[in-house]
Amino acid sequence: MEYSPEFKQNFATAYLAEEYERLEDEARDARATAESDPELKSIAEEDERRIRARQADILAEIERIVAKEKEEAAKPSSVVMEFRAGAGGDEAAIFARDLKEMYQKYAEGRGWKTRIIDDLTLEIAGADAYDALRYETGVHRVQRVPETEKSGRIHTSTASVAVLPIREKSVVAINPADIEMEFSRAGGAGGQNVNKVETAVRLVHKPTGLEVRSQSERSQQANRQKAMQILSAKLEQLQEEEEAKKHAAERKEQIGTGDRSEKIRTYNFLQDRVTDHRLKESWHNLPKIMAGGIGDLVDALEAAAAAGGVGKAEES
Repeated sequence: MEYSPEFKQNFATAYLAEEYERLEDEARDARATAESDPELKSIAEEDERRIRARQADILAEIERIVAKEKEEAAKPSSVVMEFRAGAGGDEAAIFARDLKEMYQKYAEGRGWKTRIIDDLTLEIAGADAYDALRYETGVHRVQRVPETEKSGRIHTSTASVAVLPIREKSVVAINPADIEMEFSRAGGAGGQNVNKVETAVRLVHKPTGLEVRSQSERSQQANRQKAMQILSAKLEQLQEEEEAKKHAAERKEQIGTGDRSEKIRTYNFLQDRVTDHRLKESWHNLPKIMAGGIGDLVDALEAAAAAGGVGKAEES
């Protein structure tokens, strides 16, 4: 790494940059002394070598700080979780909402901030949120008797979950010409308009057909920024899924590919049991789990990933 005066503009490296420049003046003086005074040449040259060595150490420290800052900037500051009803009609839609509430309660129990982006879209802000929730992506299956079922028949329904990392700086380049943007009034419960101006934003990425909507922010500009962050996360996920398919053999030891077609978990209410198909492990007390008590499941998945991965999910 070469020295740059820009290091003085960074609060974390400013003091090191000032020391580097002070040493540069000393090195210049030592060089001038070595060239002008033969009697002091050897001493002055030794001083310059010592100063240059110290400058090299400073540059190495600056490089470490800058690299850490870049790593922190790339780390997700929050996640957006999307829930979609799958097979099962109205019961699937109810289950999707149940899952959203489950993760929201879990996040709040961890002290993370939560916010509803759209009806079935939840934002969770927390330093460790993505690490904890990244393996929740996939198809979740429920087996239970719906409240509206009078004959007591068991229904099997599914809902898919997508976990999207939201970064301060996007890792995906988006061409503005590829974005179609619409504005509307933000809607409240029951379809009422809760805003008299068009603050809600809907984005469509024309090359992929991906669609994003944000209405949680108070201004159109803020909703536009939030929608762009979510779109960037979706495009990043799409890239990762395509890469996973290309290199499936290399990734076989990981916890699935993250593809939504993979059935990762079954919630069996009659047997009071939730089973994670990747871990081939089950937990009981479903009421507690659906109330946000998924900590044991999350911890088990993180531990399995840290240990090198586990089996794949079941195909739906």
